Amino acid sequence: MPQAPAYTRRAALGLTAATALTACAPAPSPDTPARTKPLGRLLNVRGRRVHAWQQGRGPDVILVHGASANLRDFTFSLAGQLAQRYRVTAFDRPGLGYSEPLNPRGDSPAAQAAQLDAAAVQMGIGRAVVVGHSYGAAVAMAWALNRPARLAGVVALAGVTMPWPDGMLPAWYGIAASGLGSALVSAFVTEGAARRALPRFFAPQPVPQGYADYIGLDLALNPATLRASAGQVDSLRPALAEMAARYPSLRIPVEVLHGSADRIVGLEIHARRLAATLPDARLTELRGVGHMVHHAAPRATRAAIDRAVARGGLRRRA
Repeated sequence: MPQAPAYTRRAALGLTAATALTACAPAPSPDTPARTKPLGRLLNVRGRRVHAWQQGRGPDVILVHGASANLRDFTFSLAGQLAQRYRVTAFDRPGLGYSEPLNPRGDSPAAQAAQLDAAAVQMGIGRAVVVGHSYGAAVAMAWALNRPARLAGVVALAGVTMPWPDGMLPAWYGIAASGLGSALVSAFVTEGAARRALPRFFAPQPVPQGYADYIGLDLALNPATLRASAGQVDSLRPALAEMAARYPSLRIPVEVLHGSADRIVGLEIHARRLAATLPDARLTELRGVGHMVHHAAPRATRAAIDRAVARGGLRRRA
């Protein structure tokens, strides 16, 4: 396949800066000091720790964050809004935040989905709508493909859901996925640099006031998180190719929400192709909105979740 233009390469999967948010520190755990503490419960799921936050009553909605982030990206604002009508559960994905990795070289979307589903079962969660942002949408789609009876619907927010053209992912990911590579990067990246990188992910919208202090950069800024996240991204394309071949068989309703100004994950490569492939998808393109859809367009995000709940046959609170 011909080499894609530089702009397309960035838009297709521009996650490099996200996974570069690291510094020298031990992996987060309840036993190691960290400025940012766990918000929710620390579960033992199949021998691995999973950090879960839950609030509200009603139909179950599960939130799955993107690359290098943690559940605080959702609890900053959206989760509390949704908890007025739903029982909302947010997870740290394996290897990020306070959840332990499953594979040191990077966990596939399917492996992550299986672990989070096991955590959901342990928490008594039945059929749910799973909402995934960016990389988290790949996990949500793998969850739907492999455990369709457990899901009422999926909401993909600026999702990385389709295989991108070969040659578009920098070799940096393979290097950073190693222990030596993550240690080298962490030696040069500071929290100040991480704060300066945040506007790139929110552009053209501003970073919400207080977000940088709330999100827990000290959790992202450590070599263990870098290694886990980089390994996940480095192995993502072949996993998505396998998943995309199965999308036409998926009968679960899917809401696809994507900003037209997203320069991190390409609208054309991912959202439009995904919606065209799925039998029961609804695509909403948000004019002028960037990558952080749930922060930039919370009303449209809540509406997409409401539609997924209704289309999936769940009854929400008034």
